[in-house]
Amino acid sequence: MKTIDRYLIKQFLQTIIFGIVSFTLIFVVINMVDNIGSFLDQNVSFGVILHYYIVFTPDIIKLMTPVSVLFAALFTAGKAANLSELTAIKASGVSLYRFMTPFLITAFFISILSIYFAGYIVPEANQVKEEIEMKYLNSGYNYIGNNIIFQDSQTRIVSISFFDMSRNQAVRVSIEEFAKDDPTRIASRIDASDMVYDTLSHTWIAHKGIKRIFNTDSQSINSFSTLNLNYLNFTPLDLSEKQQKPENMNLSQLKKLIKSQERAGNDPTSSLIEYYSRFSFPLSSLIVVFFGLPISANRRRGGLAVQVGINILVTFIYLVFMQISLAFGKNGALSPLLTAWSANLIFIAAALINLPRVAQ
Repeated sequence: MKTIDRYLIKQFLQTIIFGIVSFTLIFVVINMVDNIGSFLDQNVSFGVILHYYIVFTPDIIKLMTPVSVLFAALFTAGKAANLSELTAIKASGVSLYRFMTPFLITAFFISILSIYFAGYIVPEANQVKEEIEMKYLNSGYNYIGNNIIFQDSQTRIVSISFFDMSRNQAVRVSIEEFAKDDPTRIASRIDASDMVYDTLSHTWIAHKGIKRIFNTDSQSINSFSTLNLNYLNFTPLDLSEKQQKPENMNLSQLKKLIKSQERAGNDPTSSLIEYYSRFSFPLSSLIVVFFGLPISANRRRGGLAVQVGINILVTFIYLVFMQISLAFGKNGALSPLLTAWSANLIFIAAALINLPRVAQ
């Protein structure tokens, strides 16, 4: 590695770290201003608040990494151009392509690390963050999800309004059993105000409900105060996994969810978009450098202000393309893979068109 490569990589990494720290602190301060009153109203300890902002930062770091990488690349190249360092580098026979190499290699390794970071660390942190928000920012009411509907067996469908994980309690429960010889005919239905999981017997117990049994030409209705449902096949952990948001799942869990949705005949489009985005968004760090660096590698008036302006403009254009593709993808106009990658593909195409012209 040449001295100039070490110099550029050092300047590049220092600016990336500065950008990530600065942007993250801005978001943390803004969020703290919004939520500190709610934390104090709930008499939340300093340790919990500190824990909340520790798990709050990974998602911000994920979002700000491409912006920081682009800012660092533009700032480093622009500084070299304004100080005539780039002129001296070119005069020594180094082409623009060779000048870009250390930036692209560094951005590539950052993108690879970001895939793991966004695929495993961020989802886990987001899940803990939401649990703290549910417990301390919503009047202490802690629950996972609502409107949980799933098939428990070949003839049984369970519907739950919401599940309180802290109590192992499912609220507003309906359990429908269908006839084995005719899956279109309902055989029985249980409606209960709540259902609690007994950890000792490993069974669900329903409270304050009605059980209806449907015969061919009649039905019977029986009310109950408690009813043991030892034939149910799911546990509280299964409920939390079923209703866990795709954005809070790691890559392995997302892949498992997609397969289960496909087996059940459900539409996996949203989950597929989330899965492919876990790869496309981290790689945007490399792509925006490939697109933006040649633009900044020419000396121009304005100095730092121009570099910041270019950074904001490129980021805005990228986000606009990303949101447009997401809208088309969720409407079914684009495939999930193309939805996740369309913004990156557009920027790659623009870079390939622009690069030879700038390199001349």
